[in-house]
Amino acid sequence: MNSSSRNALSNGINYIAQFLDIAGLSLISVLVHWWYLGGTKLSNDYTYSIIFTSFLVFLIFQNFGIYSSWRGRSKLKRVQVITGGWFLCLVILVLFTALLKSTANYSRVWFVTWSVGTLLYLNLYRFILDLLLRYSRRKGWNHKNIVIFGAGELGQNVAERISNADWIGFKIKAFFDDDTLKIGKKLCGAEVLDSKKLESFLREEDIKELWIALPFRDEERVKELLFELRHMSISIKFIPDIFGFRLLNQKISEVAGIPVLQINGTPIQGFNRVLKELEDRILSFFILIAISPFLFIIAIAIKLESRGPILFKQIRNGWDGKTIKVYKFRSMKVEDSGLEKLTQATKNDSRVTKVGSFIRRTSLDELPQFINVLQGRMSIVGPRPHVVSQNEEYKDQVNHYMQRHRVKPGITGWAQINGFRGETDTLEKMSKRVEYDLYYIENWSLGLDLKIILLTIFKGFINENAY
Repeated sequence: MNSSSRNALSNGINYIAQFLDIAGLSLISVLVHWWYLGGTKLSNDYTYSIIFTSFLVFLIFQNFGIYSSWRGRSKLKRVQVITGGWFLCLVILVLFTALLKSTANYSRVWFVTWSVGTLLYLNLYRFILDLLLRYSRRKGWNHKNIVIFGAGELGQNVAERISNADWIGFKIKAFFDDDTLKIGKKLCGAEVLDSKKLESFLREEDIKELWIALPFRDEERVKELLFELRHMSISIKFIPDIFGFRLLNQKISEVAGIPVLQINGTPIQGFNRVLKELEDRILSFFILIAISPFLFIIAIAIKLESRGPILFKQIRNGWDGKTIKVYKFRSMKVEDSGLEKLTQATKNDSRVTKVGSFIRRTSLDELPQFINVLQGRMSIVGPRPHVVSQNEEYKDQVNHYMQRHRVKPGITGWAQINGFRGETDTLEKMSKRVEYDLYYIENWSLGLDLKIILLTIFKGFINENAY
């Protein structure tokens, strides 16, 4: 497929998406009206709102980049962008109808059902299109031909990732390199060619993208390449040599016109932060209501067995390393409790009371932390908070240890449902716990949170490592 055909196909898909968005939200509005209000004939208020929303979708979705190519980009990110764009459209619509004092003319059930149904539709049909495009690309259709300059370790790493993700639709036509010893070799099915033939190859093969995969020290060579190709209308992408870094939600942004690569970002920002806060506050509120009888019974049992407070309060590190006060049911004798220093409980620890032993094994001692969640100090799901003394001990022993504070600490987490809870009496155990925590931060999503919560319910409460 030549470049003009590829461009026509890409533009065609975008035009189809725009049509399907507007046609879909209009059809769903009529169907919901027929289902709930009876009849498919809309009043002027409903008709005007659909026309106005269609205009908003066309305008806002364009500016959100929803109609641009998502080849090779995160589909989860697209869901988040579509959700944010659609939410903005609805907010503007509600504000507009409020200004016209016409909100009473609309059925609330119709509005909610239409809003949710349209959001599901906007994402669902795109996933169907993804499956069709993935199938076509695996059959060899709709590929974008690229060449990679740099046949070293970085270039090979990039090529392997592209080859292992054939669904994104990139096809490497050739490598180019200045090293004569590499010329003629085959990498991921593509031949390494002499860099002197680069310009002629790009013209003859009608290549539209050149990926430069050179280490940072070759800055001058990159400048030379850009100068040599200055007359060509070709998309050039520079692949930064960052595979040696531990990347944590990395992203490229712009500050005062300067492109900036953030290596250790947090996924909980912008719309994601709103989602996470809603998830935490709503769930913790209803969970606290549901477990209140258990809290009352445990509190009485603790008070009857030994003197001292019911709750154990301890200073731990929270989001961005800030100190927070965490609540737990007291499980040890009061004279051994402390706020700053913690000696982890060990097997057959004499400090642990009988009630304390039970609530520790079953994780019931953690239940008061739902109050921390409601206060905004913690999250239901996230890396478990360690006390300050533990952080001081391990921050220099475990690589990237402090990066686990890039999100709020949680009552349960990815590490805990994978068996890394309770005592961490070896460096290896702590390293594995941190590895799982960082995986959670790198791969955070609302779906992952719900998965962890469900797994915690079924297998995460009782664990032989907790005593």
